[in-house]
Amino acid sequence: QVQLVESGGGLVQPGGSLRLSCAASGSISSIYAMGWYRQAPGRQRDLVAVIGSDGSTKYTDSVKGRFTVSRDNAKNMVYLQMNSLKPEDTAVYYCRFDGVTVAYWGQGTQVTVSS
Repeated sequence: QVQLVESGGGLVQPGGSLRLSCAASGSISSIYAMGWYRQAPGRQRDLVAVIGSDGSTKYTDSVKGRFTVSRDNAKNMVYLQMNSLKPEDTAVYYCRFDGVTVAYWGQGTQVTVSS
């Protein structure tokens, strides 16, 4: 059974940085896109950033220039470097791996940006 586990969340002051990591365990093959989503209280889960198997990336407009997504295919891991964090970045962050016919989700990690 495949499991994704996120780490690196926490409380940070505005302007600070955090690095999220997501590790996959179990038998995974043919993973195409790896990405990060977030969900704030009372809101839907939205895409933050995604990286394809060719290394191409896509970001939601609000994080462009501040967040960087990267992946390590050998380790089945995806990362999200978050800089210049703002209070509006506060949310539960989820990683997602897209296979051929199935998507895998992590359990989420809380990111809180507050002074």
